[in-house]
Amino acid sequence: MADLAEIVGVVERALGPVNGEPVRLTGGITNRNYRVRFGGRECVLRLIRPQTDLLGIDRGSEQAAADAAAALGIAPAVLDAGPGYLVTEYIDWPPISSAQLREDPGPAARALRAFHDSGLQLPNRFWVPELLDVYARIVIGRGHELPEDYGLAREVAGRIGRALPADDLRPCHNDLLAANVLSPSDDRARVTLVDWEYAGMGHRLFDLGNLAVNSDFDGAARERLLAAYFGQLPNPGRLAALSLMQVMSDAREAAWGVVQAVISELEFDFAAYASRHFTRLRAAAADPSFEEWLRGATA
Repeated sequence: MADLAEIVGVVERALGPVNGEPVRLTGGITNRNYRVRFGGRECVLRLIRPQTDLLGIDRGSEQAAADAAAALGIAPAVLDAGPGYLVTEYIDWPPISSAQLREDPGPAARALRAFHDSGLQLPNRFWVPELLDVYARIVIGRGHELPEDYGLAREVAGRIGRALPADDLRPCHNDLLAANVLSPSDDRARVTLVDWEYAGMGHRLFDLGNLAVNSDFDGAARERLLAAYFGQLPNPGRLAALSLMQVMSDAREAAWGVVQAVISELEFDFAAYASRHFTRLRAAAADPSFEEWLRGATA
């Protein structure tokens, strides 16, 4: 990873002198984020860890997606970027809670719809069945064995991909933790989306499924999400598709944990992370509803 002091010096030439010491921000696994005041402006400086390209991250896509989302008013402005770093505007809003997202997913849904319909073309493709193949080759190529459940994840992702093929690729965020959705405490109708590093051309319903599963949406919350996104009450086919994309999200998160355990130098229990998602994936694949969703899903 690039040296903080060195990068700060580079950014100062573009944005002005630093006022005060950089403050490390919590959260984030693949990067280190700092709050820094450059030239009197509050910023977030992201230092990029090496080998993140192996996870499916394309830094060109990240910057292009962040720029486009900022133009739509749903992301902080990108102020500077270079090898090993990205600087964005600092937004002093707290992350929305999962409970608040479940209660009213409308603002996030409408922000995603605007981004998906923006016409932006990103240079990389984000499609989970393909990512799982890439991750597997990395793990095996470095002399490690895949866990037993990895085969199930590939099988499940492949079946979902055939039921909901990626034939209408849209620019997607692909990492919709509640922590990546910021909203002011006094106006929950406003949101901004952060951390666009996994952005790529993908299936719009993956974003919705990723958001729903990460915040434990129940049936009513899923209906609210789809109604806000499409502007009409969801039919059974779309509800089935959303449920399948929640399962697809778990397949990706589990595989991500497996490859991170091989390539990352961080002190983080990636094996336990993968295990949690494999457990939820096994339960979903064994549920009789899974076969019904495959038969009835419509995008």
